[in-house]
Order: sequence, then C-alpha cells, then structure tokens
Amino acid sequence: MITRDSQAFLAFARGLAPDFGPACARAAFLVAPDGFVLAEQSASDNAYMDLSVAVDPLRASAQHRALHAALAQDLPVVCFPGDPDAPDGLFPNNVFATGPGIVLVGRMRHPVRQREAGRADIRGFFTGLLGRREIDLRAQPGVCELTGSVVIDRARGLAYAGLGERCDEPGARALHEALGLRATLLFDLAPGEYHANVVMSVLAGRALVVAPSGFADPGVAEALASLYAPHVVRLTAAQKAAFAGNCIALRDDRLRISQAGADALDPAQRASLAGAGFELAPVPLDEVEKAGGSLRCCVAEIY
Repeated sequence: MITRDSQAFLAFARGLAPDFGPACARAAFLVAPDGFVLAEQSASDNAYMDLSVAVDPLRASAQHRALHAALAQDLPVVCFPGDPDAPDGLFPNNVFATGPGIVLVGRMRHPVRQREAGRADIRGFFTGLLGRREIDLRAQPGVCELTGSVVIDRARGLAYAGLGERCDEPGARALHEALGLRATLLFDLAPGEYHANVVMSVLAGRALVVAPSGFADPGVAEALASLYAPHVVRLTAAQKAAFAGNCIALRDDRLRISQAGADALDPAQRASLAGAGFELAPVPLDEVEKAGGSLRCCVAEIY
C-alpha cells in the first residue's frame, strides 16, 4: 500500500505484527566531516542552516569522533573518510540505505550531494566485501533522499515519506519497492522543512517522537501518534529546531540524541521516553549541527 490517506493507512497498519524484520540495525556507518564547511546548495532549501555563522572544522571532527565512540557502545560502527568536495557527506543516511542483502543508492536533489552517491569505497564495502546487491535509485524516476526523507518502522515494514523538494511521490515509491515495504504513507512537509527525519522518529518500532508543526497537515502527525500510543513524545517547534526529533534507537533500550536535542526536552517528555524503555544517551554535536542536520542524519544503518 502507498497512500496519502492516513486513515486507510492506519486501518491497514493496525493489523500488522512487528515481524517484518529487526526493529534496530545490526551495524552502522558514518562518514567523517573532513574539510567541514557549509554547503551553499544545501542551504538553499535547509532552514536549519545559516551560512553567516563561522564553523570550526577541528571541533566538528572532534565531536564526530566522540559520536563514533559513543555509538560503538551500542553496535558495530564503521567510519569512512570524508571528501572535502562533498561537504554534506557526513550525513550518509540520505545517500545510502540498506535492507537484507541489498544496499540502496539514493537520488539526491543537489549536485553537491550527488557526488557522494558515486563513492566507490562505500559501494564496494557493501557489494564487494558484504556481497550485497546494489539497487541504484538514480536510474529511477523521482527524487528520494532515502532515510532522511523517509522514516521507516523496520519492525512493521512501514514508511512515512515526507514530500517536498528532496522527496517526491515517484521517489518514495521507488524506495518502497526497493525495500519491499508493506505500506508507505505519503504526507506533505510543512513549508521550510526539508526532511522527515527532522520532524519525526520511530524508536525501535514501539515509540514515536513527532513535531506536528513539521507537517503541512498536523492531523497526519496525530494519526501517526495514535498508532504508537501511549509511547508518543510530541515536540514543540522550538524543540524541533533544536533537533530533538532527529534521534535514533540503535538498540531497543537506548535513545541516541544530540545534547542540544536532549536539553530541549522537558521532564514529562523524558519520563515518557523512560516509560517506553529508553535510556536517554545524548552526544554533543552543536558544531556539526551548523550544517543543518544532527545525530540521526549522521548515522547510516546497516540491516
């Protein structure tokens, strides 16, 4: 099922068992922020970027290394070197995604991001070393920046595709078919939003963090909340801007989030996450966040 009808989607999704696959990744990979700068093309449709701010490449690298060390406590993590000619490369989950036996290459909107999709080392890691079949969505119609644009509930085989300049309906359909998903809900992002994974996150298939203000129709966010109730954390616009929604559960008992995102949560929200079985494990990433993404954007999951 691929639909814009949230009620039809819910009627279908409520009957699904969480048996599509593991709720959390087996491993992950990062790309180092070598030559860290702000990409002007990306800033054209990323309201979370401010080209007037100064950036410190050494500080960004130090924070990224600390992120690698922290995530390695949760699961195996590989880090590839960065490419100064691809300054957004530290956000690889937009370009690469995986499913059992496959690796996907996304179709990116901006030329500065399209360079990343040609990296022979990352693609060879999956096809040559791991023996996975590559599905190159650049040959498909539409634009889809993979798990940046589309948030996936891996346990149920469900996807939430935030449509905008970086993801359209043909692109979302290509991702749906490549991963063999059971259902994908299409919804429009609010004006100024660029990726669904900034406005929502599904945690280990059993909880939802969501910012209704990031949806063109906040009613869609409420419909999704009903599917994951009672384990739902609703974010304010200010909390979303602090990247509280750009979080991830790489194991079923721990939530990784940036320090800024964690600091933005109120006590009731923290208690709600604890009640869902998640330990809050923040990592300082304020220098990295100047590039318009946060912790979730840095993590490409390996299933």
